[in-house]
Amino acid sequence: MSTEPRVAPGTWRQTGPFVAAFAYAAGRVAGTESPAVFRTLGRNRGLFWGWLHFAGRMMPGGRLPRRESELLILRVATACGSDYELAQHRTLARRAGLTKDEIARVEAGGLDGWDPADRTLLAAADELLATEDLSDDGWAALVADHDERTAIEIVMIVAHYRMLATALRTFRVQPDRPRS
Repeated sequence: MSTEPRVAPGTWRQTGPFVAAFAYAAGRVAGTESPAVFRTLGRNRGLFWGWLHFAGRMMPGGRLPRRESELLILRVATACGSDYELAQHRTLARRAGLTKDEIARVEAGGLDGWDPADRTLLAAADELLATEDLSDDGWAALVADHDERTAIEIVMIVAHYRMLATALRTFRVQPDRPRS
């Protein structure tokens, strides 16, 4: 598989000043160049702003604590082979409270060694990724730990990040370089 971008990150002219300014600010916060995810998706400005609003309602603006969101996102990124999302979310996961060991374990797969709440989240992500559904037992376990609105969000986070991983892989978006 070629690593050359199929859709190159857009320039200021290609994304417009608002997307470019948003990407620049996001890179400053992240300590990277302007994130390629924003500059690539920003080449379709109308779609970009709708996507950003949708994605932002789940993370960082969702009901699920950031640590748990990042646990799910790392599991999806690993399962989908999304180098971009792994690179971006390892840093975000550390900021959200996951240890280096926990990040390595979520990427290694399996459920051993996790506390019951984390195990439930990871099991739900694994089942959703494998079957695109949750069994009645999987759903019951999820709602035993989370209210219905949060359970909906968990399913949507897994599905959204799978979609994003597919898009980023298809466009061949490369991980962001650290800001110099």
